[in-house]
Amino acid sequence: MGPESGPESGPESGGDFSPEISPDTLIPELVARFVRAGYVDDAAFARAKAGSLRRRGYGERRVAQALDAAGIASDVRAEIRAGEGDQRRSALALASKRRFGPWGPPVDRPAREKHLAAMLRAGHRRDMARAIIHAPDIESAQEWAAEEDE
Repeated sequence: MGPESGPESGPESGGDFSPEISPDTLIPELVARFVRAGYVDDAAFARAKAGSLRRRGYGERRVAQALDAAGIASDVRAEIRAGEGDQRRSALALASKRRFGPWGPPVDRPAREKHLAAMLRAGHRRDMARAIIHAPDIESAQEWAAEEDE
């Protein structure tokens, strides 16, 4: 049995592509079919990726950078942008995980500045990072994060 007579080749294989189609047209046609079939859904991928990053404590700037690096269009990124409440909960997640603010022991000013810098690198806005770092206790930080979207 030669390579041409196997079950995967020839008209009896049930394939839709003729052997005369060039790779230049085959690949875009395959991608279009996958999109129509729902196998490729940038919006669903972006929602899942953004949700995962937010739960891990990343801020909107870092989420947007990750989605941009993944090739997600700007209109899709804008569509899934988190509201104020989600951004606060994300900042809270990072602070509790890294033991910043009321989750950690009392620290001096240079240590607080390092915590603030870490939250800024994680993509959080300065006002949110300061609110978490300077929260008097865990309950007040959780109440701040639970406030409704404005």
